[in-house]
Amino acid sequence: MTAVVDLRNVSFAYGDSPAIEDVSLQIDAGEFLGLIGPNGSGKTTLLHVMLGLLTPDSGSVKLFGEPVAGFEHGERIGYVSQQATNRGGTMPITVRECVRMGRFPHVGHGKLTPTDREIADEALETVGIADLAERRVNQLSGGQRQRAYIARAIASEADLLALDEPTVGVDAESRDEFYRLLESLNDSGITIVLIEHDIGVVTDRADHIACINTKLYHHGDTESFVESDALSEAYGNTGEVVHHHH
Repeated sequence: MTAVVDLRNVSFAYGDSPAIEDVSLQIDAGEFLGLIGPNGSGKTTLLHVMLGLLTPDSGSVKLFGEPVAGFEHGERIGYVSQQATNRGGTMPITVRECVRMGRFPHVGHGKLTPTDREIADEALETVGIADLAERRVNQLSGGQRQRAYIARAIASEADLLALDEPTVGVDAESRDEFYRLLESLNDSGITIVLIEHDIGVVTDRADHIACINTKLYHHGDTESFVESDALSEAYGNTGEVVHHHH
């Protein structure tokens, strides 16, 4: 089976400052990968390299078996950035309009069909915000806004959902509901890559862990990560307690 993401010996630097060094990892279809590491460890840079938003200085990157530089199927990727909860504050469109944007790659220059509209409405139902369809995105809370962007990815029929610290500024109850949603989407077959600073949450939810601090200290199933020394090696003495539910 073709890997969703395939990185081989990837390095990237900002000027003279290396952000990631010689990272190789493969993400298979249906994985829920938690990407962790200390602040400034290169997590977001690595995610951007995976998605083709940054070009590595060396190494190779493939998405769904194709070199990322020539990848033309952006609708297969749903990306919710670190700034998503803030950026929506300037979007004067409704939630339904935002989610329907996920159908645009499928219609080209044509108009949305009744089927497209139905798919978008189903996505709103899936993430639990159908009742907010006519509200403007800039009137939503951070947690609601994240759901709107995920609904847009679902409407685009994305196979890969990449999220960069999606629950920053979201209250605890909304965060728990959000992660239950991610688990449900993963169960439906969507591959998920999640950057999250709360290591306990990641080990409870993800089935694979990549632990990075410029270099990759661990990539494997969650069980092997919990049993390894990767946390202390990557974080030094500041590693947080890991809670893993079997």
